[in-house]
Amino acid sequence: MPQLRFLLLFCTVVCFGQRPAEIGIVSDNDSYTSFVNDQYYTNGIEFFYRYLNNPEETRALKSITEFRAGQYIYNPQSVRAEDINVHDRPFAGYLFAEARFSKFYTRNRVLKLKFQGGVVGPEALGRPFQEGLHKLLNLPTVHGWQYQITTTPAAQAAVFYAKGIYEAPAKRFDMFLQGEANVGTIWNSATFGPMARISLKGELQSIYQSMHFGAALEEDKTEYAQRGELFLYINPNIQYMAYDGTIEGSMFNDKSPVTWPLIHWRFNGEAGIKYRKNHWTYGFVFNYRGKEAINRVIEGFYYGSLHLSYLL
Repeated sequence: MPQLRFLLLFCTVVCFGQRPAEIGIVSDNDSYTSFVNDQYYTNGIEFFYRYLNNPEETRALKSITEFRAGQYIYNPQSVRAEDINVHDRPFAGYLFAEARFSKFYTRNRVLKLKFQGGVVGPEALGRPFQEGLHKLLNLPTVHGWQYQITTTPAAQAAVFYAKGIYEAPAKRFDMFLQGEANVGTIWNSATFGPMARISLKGELQSIYQSMHFGAALEEDKTEYAQRGELFLYINPNIQYMAYDGTIEGSMFNDKSPVTWPLIHWRFNGEAGIKYRKNHWTYGFVFNYRGKEAINRVIEGFYYGSLHLSYLL
């Protein structure tokens, strides 16, 4: 499929850097948590490459640059939605590339800046990807993409900050407060909530050495064998969504055939398990999202996320 070939090529090209680096994939799908649900945010895939910056170029304990490319797919309550009247949220696809810059400071502080460019609409290739995947896996035929959100250029910027507020004496439990603000042509939102890590084996790694925020990279690669991780984490949060172009339609035109007003305040949450051994990292996350649009049908939903990466 064209978009997958592009994403694989993107990841292959950037892998030849000189610095300690990591390459990986994140796959989101509602089938990871239920074989019944196939709705709302139904599928996402991201390929990423990150590398460790020279320590003399930053005042932070660690500085990491990252590039991503991916696709998100959104459906109404059912993929068999040929009747426009059953669309409790629009079909939408989002194709994007991203640059991310992360800094890890003393006193368990993390700062991330993200910049995305892409497109929502037919050019995002959500329809051919989902229809092809369902055909390949012998899943129900998808109907209703002709009513998807119309073409909208995407330009997004986000800032994320986390601060440690508690660490147990035995270093098997810690807590953070974290928040994120996101502005652009597709989403305008703010999210805030606590995050806790619970070790399942040994002490927790310091946050600037942990895979949790993408900080597993080290100058000395022999340390990878000494820094194994196995922990649970939980992150309930409150989100205010001011604008969502995948539900409300483009801010540049009103031509999308299906749009809905937003529920602005939502409760979301995620809980997961993460594991690192030698050069490999793995993760599974259960995600819950509160109701997003104002109508009598739409519900809160959940999906799973799989993470796999390799420290080069």
